[in-house]
Amino acid sequence: MMYAAGLAGVGVTMLLVLIRVLLGPTVYDRILGINLFGTKTVLVIALLAFLNGRTDYLDLALTYALINFIGTVAVLKFMQYGDLGWAGDVEDDSDV
Repeated sequence: MMYAAGLAGVGVTMLLVLIRVLLGPTVYDRILGINLFGTKTVLVIALLAFLNGRTDYLDLALTYALINFIGTVAVLKFMQYGDLGWAGDVEDDSDV
């Protein structure tokens, strides 16, 4: 019963985060909201793994957390630099 209340609480916070994503005044607020939604999704997967007694769900939760982190860093890098690649000067060693 207590875990169902935990899932309900996480569900309410996920709805509040979705409101922040939709109404966020800046793009960075929306990115933070999407990242937080992904973190709450990992928490839901972990709670469901505990309730069902399936530890293999934890591997999925960890993989989702890593993808969420890498995606957030990529989006923030794109927002700052306008490109995902390194735009530095490339040295040419052909005259050596």
